[in-house]
Amino acid sequence: MLTYMQWFFLICAIGCICRLVIGPTSADRLVALNILSGVALGFLVIRGVAQARVIYLDVALVYDIFGFLGFMAIARFLRDKFSQEKE
Repeated sequence: MLTYMQWFFLICAIGCICRLVIGPTSADRLVALNILSGVALGFLVIRGVAQARVIYLDVALVYDIFGFLGFMAIARFLRDKFSQEKE
């Protein structure tokens, strides 16, 4: 079952990458990047459980923290960019 879940996460990641590349607006790309971060986090957790290695869970935790900080930085950049365009 865990193997099928890993393949499912991989297929979801490919879909997110497609939306990230062809997304018509920067908001679509930001959402795709956030979802891709969550999918990668889920993949790391499932991989860690499947192989019974705790290091994957530690890496997933650190990855989640940096993913959130990166998402916030990009969101702030886009907010500033849109506010300058309206002025």
